[in-house]
Formats: sequence, C-alpha cells, structure tokens
Amino acid sequence: MARTLGPVCKRCRREGKKLFLKGVRCDSKACPFEKAGDKKTPLPPGMHGMKRGKMTEYGEQLREKQKVKTYYGVLEAQFRKYYQMAERSKGNTGEILLSLLERRLDNVVYRFGFAVSRAQARQMIAHGHVCVNGKRLDVPSYLVRPGDAVSMKVFKRQGKKAGNDASKGVYLVITSLVGNGDKKEAAGTMTVLDATKNRDVPDYLSRNEGEVPSGVVMRYPLFDDVDKSLDVRPQLIVELCSK
Repeated sequence: MARTLGPVCKRCRREGKKLFLKGVRCDSKACPFEKAGDKKTPLPPGMHGMKRGKMTEYGEQLREKQKVKTYYGVLEAQFRKYYQMAERSKGNTGEILLSLLERRLDNVVYRFGFAVSRAQARQMIAHGHVCVNGKRLDVPSYLVRPGDAVSMKVFKRQGKKAGNDASKGVYLVITSLVGNGDKKEAAGTMTVLDATKNRDVPDYLSRNEGEVPSGVVMRYPLFDDVDKSLDVRPQLIVELCSK
C-alpha cells in the first residue's frame, strides 16, 4: 500500500489552505495556520517561499489538483483512475470526480467522526478495525453505496489494556500534546469520539449513537457535500487532466 511519508504541515502551507491532515493538532494553537493568525498568510515551505512570482494559469490548475490529492490522501495513479471514471459518467466531470473521492471508505470513516484524520482512518481500515455490512473490510479505497452500514470492529479482549471505561479499544484512544506558547503541558489522552464530537456529519451520512460507533450511507454524495473549507474549483482540475 503506497503512502506519502514526510512532513505534513508544510503540505498545508504549500497549498495555502488548512487541509486538516494531523487530526487534533489542526484544531489547536500548535497549527502553523493558527500561529500565523490574521496578520499574514503562512508562507510556502522552503527558504525561497516568499520570493515566488505570480502563478501562471497552469500553476493554478496544478495546485488545485495537488490540493485535492493531498486532502483525500490519494496518489497520482489513483487520481487518474477516478478522473477516467468521472469522464465516462454522465454529468459534470469535476463534480462527479469529487463525489467519487467522497465515497472512499477512509473518507467516510473520517466524515462519520470515527477517526481524527483520513490517515488514521486509512490505517484503521488496513488493520481490520472497520466493518461494512457486518463484514470486515480492509480496503481504504472501497467506494461505498447507499444502504451500506459502516461500523467499528468489536474484539473479544477489547479494552482490557486500556485501564479505563472510556477506552473501548485501541482505535478509540489518541494522545495529544497541549501547548501554550513556549510552555507545554504533559501529554493527555482522549477518545476519538470525544475529539470529533463537534464535527458536523454530512447529509448523505446518518450516524448512530451507541456503544459501537456505526452509521449508514443514505445516498450518493453530491458536490455540495464536499467540505466548504476546501474551497475547491473542479473546473481547473478538468482543464488540467483533459490536456
């Protein structure tokens, strides 16, 4: 399973947009975008980031495609496959492309709030912690359909090593550093469900509240269901990939 390794925050700086790649860190003051505040826009990574000239039309198209790839955690070959599927479908190619990316199982697990980031959701699926329609599925790129029931895997010896009732399993426990300026407090723990309790679930998903995290896919996602903070322009992606 191919992955993009290396520093993550610089990828957000490169796109000039917070892509929420590091879970709870992106919601804390430790995020580079939060440190910058309203005074300035975070500079692109590298020592010459502030010396870049005006971006060309091709550069805008390329950055839009790279932003979507980084946001959903797919590589070039996967992205091309989704574009070809969208191109063969009836309707707006750009909107169908984003709808296909929204249907990925790792994205659905993240949008349900069962993981703090898409990278964590991808790992949980690969390790067999996610079930679809009652059967374990370890393919992060699986495209969900209306009526699919997504739930977390329950193990017989679950939670015995956690030491508290709030921790239902390994996949529900995360650690976070709380930083305030130069002073950093000790690392603490919280469950994923606690960390994502304020996250809005999109309309095409229905989340069930219970002991075992689960939810149902109600319909196919639309372009309007894509996170508004991404501010994506699909037409630029189509113009680039159709060349």
